[in-house]
Amino acid sequence: ILYGINRKVDDEELIEYAKLANCHDFIMQFDEGYDTMVGERGLKLSGGQRQRIDIARSFVKNPDILLLDEATANLDSESELKIQEALETLMEGRTTVVIAHRLSTIKKAGQIVFIDKGEVTGKGTHHE
Repeated sequence: ILYGINRKVDDEELIEYAKLANCHDFIMQFDEGYDTMVGERGLKLSGGQRQRIDIARSFVKNPDILLLDEATANLDSESELKIQEALETLMEGRTTVVIAHRLSTIKKAGQIVFIDKGEVTGKGTHHE
């Protein structure tokens, strides 16, 4: 989670962000917990676990603008639900651009823009 992070993060803060990203429980199942080597690009993690680690990293970085590209694609339903919950918390109070094919990913968006072949074909809210 902290690889390449350029600021000091104490254990309490790290665990808080891991819990918010729904990855603390699976991290604690590793023999070495938070000190586990997961391989280059997280090779030893499932797709859902990698996504949740990335979300925890985003909590640590605390960006003003968040860009999500197919954040819930190619996941089983359980992982998708956990990631969606974590993303909703992460998106609070910040500008977020979400690229998605699944409407469930963007149901709480303030504005949705439909683009087809590079052209805007519609705008509105999920309800509209």
